[in-house]
Amino acid sequence: MDDQGLPEELRELGRRLPVPDVDGESMAERVLARIVAESVPTPVPEPVPGRACRAAGWARRRWRALSVTLSGALVVLVLTPPVRATVADWFGFGGVEVRYAPSATPPPPATVPRCRNPVSLAEAGRRAGFVPQGPGALGEPDAVSVSLASGGRRMVSLCWYEPSGTLRLDVFAARLDPWFAKQVRVHPQWVELSRGRTGLWFAEPHVLRFPLTGGAGQQWTESRRTAGATLLWMSADERTTLRLEGVADADEARKIAESMP
Repeated sequence: MDDQGLPEELRELGRRLPVPDVDGESMAERVLARIVAESVPTPVPEPVPGRACRAAGWARRRWRALSVTLSGALVVLVLTPPVRATVADWFGFGGVEVRYAPSATPPPPATVPRCRNPVSLAEAGRRAGFVPQGPGALGEPDAVSVSLASGGRRMVSLCWYEPSGTLRLDVFAARLDPWFAKQVRVHPQWVELSRGRTGLWFAEPHVLRFPLTGGAGQQWTESRRTAGATLLWMSADERTTLRLEGVADADEARKIAESMP
């Protein structure tokens, strides 16, 4: 496993691991254990090396041995109870920060907000820099809006107004720095989607924090509200994160996500 392939290996591994239980094996433990396992080279027949080849081979073996040693040390560190508790209490998913707080005060009932200051799909694409696409299962959205955050980041929101309430799909760039921060009392569940993708299902109401701009687009504030049942997943190219709120059933939310083009 070389330096260029390591980030992709870790992303793929992280998508397939279950959310850690505080009393069980954590996500970090699983990732690090896989690193240790895959860092051990598989013997292959090689021609008799010359001096330069022997030096290069020695350097590779030393690097692999060092990688295994460091990975093993990290595994031991993660097994320490205080570190395990921290890992189990926080993780990120495509620009969304999730913090586990089982003793937090239960949030009030959730209401999905409507799309404010609606624009056309074409205008939303022009402002956001990407063409927003909705799931085929929902048809054309009733409204589309664009939100702005620090660093010029933009989020496109698509809304469908049903008799039972609003269905809202937020689409934003999947970056390391989070757009949303979620505080949950119950761990979310991994959901297997089509084309080898994985999503996160939040069944319980939870506190959602997100940035907002002032009237002139220059004053940055943080807003918070209660979010209801939510499904998070990433696009097939992993460039955007999608957040569907307003669908109470996990199977229905999964079918909607899988109907994305």
